[in-house]
Amino acid sequence: MKYLESVRVPERKSVQNQLLLCIGILALGVSLGVFQKYLDISQAELPPFLMKVDELLDLHNFLGTFSPWIIAAVCIAVYSCSPIWAGIKVFCFFTGMTTSYYLYSYYVGGFFPKSYAMIWTILTMISPFLAFLCWYAKGKGWLSLLISAGILGFMLNTSFAYGIWYLDIRSGLDILMLLLGILILYQSPKKMIFELTIAIPFAILMRILIPFGIW
Repeated sequence: MKYLESVRVPERKSVQNQLLLCIGILALGVSLGVFQKYLDISQAELPPFLMKVDELLDLHNFLGTFSPWIIAAVCIAVYSCSPIWAGIKVFCFFTGMTTSYYLYSYYVGGFFPKSYAMIWTILTMISPFLAFLCWYAKGKGWLSLLISAGILGFMLNTSFAYGIWYLDIRSGLDILMLLLGILILYQSPKKMIFELTIAIPFAILMRILIPFGIW
């Protein structure tokens, strides 16, 4: 623990305030889960403005990918007061989002995609541990650098489709999420250059080790 405190020192905050934040984050997750599924199953019945936005940005498909939710989780984690609260808050977020999404899918949409539900359930269960690590991305030293590079490597894979002879942008919104990730993790120009440099081999390694279906 002493080593971890040398990377980043937790702040002391009121437990009552942190619990209120957890409730707010849980409510945000529930709202976003319902909104995501509403877009997905009500495309022909959306209000005119929302329909135009969805047609322009392909919003319902974008919200079905990992990148917006990973960025939301990273943001919640790194701006928490401690790694423990980071894990609790991110778990609340994913619990609210995943539960509301699949309850809405079952009771309103009339179907329940078990395989996808299993993926998101697993992600929700491991999210506190990942958030605990992510909190240290905003710290000092090589551990902070490696964690940040890992996050950015994941975001590179969600932003680009690539192979030996090609490199394509998946969507403008995915690039926006990558830029938000850089902004959230930014501490200094020198450190960010190191993180992005290391993120590239991390991204390639993740593509090899993790099934391509998640990208």
